Amino acid sequence: MMFEILSFETIIAFVTASVVLSLVPGPDNIFVMTNSALKGWKVGFYITIGLCTGLIGHTILVAIGVSVIFQTSLLAFNGLKIIGACYLVYLGWLSLQSKELKIGSSESANANRSYFVTGVIMNLTNPKVALFFLVFLPQFVNPINGSVTIQIFQLGFLFILSALFVFSSIAFLGSFLEAYLKKSSTVNKNINNIAALVYFALAINLFFV
Repeated sequence: MMFEILSFETIIAFVTASVVLSLVPGPDNIFVMTNSALKGWKVGFYITIGLCTGLIGHTILVAIGVSVIFQTSLLAFNGLKIIGACYLVYLGWLSLQSKELKIGSSESANANRSYFVTGVIMNLTNPKVALFFLVFLPQFVNPINGSVTIQIFQLGFLFILSALFVFSSIAFLGSFLEAYLKKSSTVNKNINNIAALVYFALAINLFFV
């Protein structure tokens, strides 16, 4: 059972820190907010589920120690950054090539799945997330309380739940901007350009920051 290893105090402290860190403005929550405002809360929610699914991968990597590779190997770290940045640039290019959309236009099931996949890939190809997990999770691990690996998995699960709550809230709140954006003919005519700009900005942030 979870509570046989993680103390109540540890859980409260970790969840509080996780929620606060998830609220700090960053590429992920900005991406969720932007897409929710432009395309509706469902799109933001699918992206959120994708991002949180990617966190499962980072939790596994930390638990088995693979993330240390990204901390010690500059080649591996930069290689993953390049892959992630190139993927975001590719998505930006696709946005520029897409047919004109309207704010809040309905999305097909396939489109929603694509947003989920985008969230997964964005998260998994960001080595900064791997390093963050590698530094953050072990701070709340106490070897005296049992298996370190199990504790890492439990902490990862708690962080994913915290991120899911925060990002879903951001998606919901972001969707309220739809009503205002719909009134702007300029925004409606340039929705794909705006989406592309967000992708390109995220790619630059991932590669250079």
